[in-house]
Amino acid sequence: MFKKIALAIAFSPRMEALICEAKRLKDIFDSELVLIHVGERTQDSELIIKDTIKKHEIDNDKVKIVWEKGNPAKRIIQACKEENVDLLVAGALKTEGFFKYYIGSVARKIIRKSPCSVLMLIEPSERPKSFERVVINGTQHDHTPFVIQKGLDWCKKDLAKHVYVVNEIKMYGIQMATAGEGGEEEISNTRRKLVAEEVSYVENILKTLDKGDLKVHIKITCGKWAIELARFAEDTKADLLVVGDEGKLGFLDRLFPHDLEDILSDLPCNLLIVKK
Repeated sequence: MFKKIALAIAFSPRMEALICEAKRLKDIFDSELVLIHVGERTQDSELIIKDTIKKHEIDNDKVKIVWEKGNPAKRIIQACKEENVDLLVAGALKTEGFFKYYIGSVARKIIRKSPCSVLMLIEPSERPKSFERVVINGTQHDHTPFVIQKGLDWCKKDLAKHVYVVNEIKMYGIQMATAGEGGEEEISNTRRKLVAEEVSYVENILKTLDKGDLKVHIKITCGKWAIELARFAEDTKADLLVVGDEGKLGFLDRLFPHDLEDILSDLPCNLLIVKK
């Protein structure tokens, strides 16, 4: 699934934990590992990284350290392109004084312009565990079958125990159901029909995919998809939320918040953004 995984590192208290998390992923996907650091290269910094690699028994033949200088986002993106990286791993930050995780401006640029999928980790550990509870975005979109496929591939490799695909009832459908002059029974029947259509959409995708031994649950929400998806992930205490890339942003997207921002500004859990 991922032949080459990159980790963006800085010399922070979480660096060792992030390296441990990247090693776990390297092992389960049998990947090569690239460590990318944007900053000054010194003997001390080299020694710290090499000692950490040795401490956690990472195969030297499958790890490469890339040192870059300049704009962090641009250099990390360029390094991923040059190294043909499939998955970029980075850490999200908790706002000071709040139990809330957010994506800073550098990470947002990386997410938008990265040539590969991106995994944001909110609480990396030196003793990493598999993601047992995974929520996959199943909202109707051209790339949704691909997102679900990659989400399931991840779950099979990581031996996930609880997998949810979450779709939404479109707001215009709810508005149509309640705008008519029919009674409560008619409105209720319309709602059931809308739910059945969204369940069927996901079921038809799942029929074409290899689920292995996974038990996949379909859940339907109502409201703005990103907000409801994040809320569901939080309510179910998910370890990982899988979404697709929104693609190239236009001029209006730069002026006004778009759906993915509702997730990026307040992460409910680790986030995997799948890109083709």
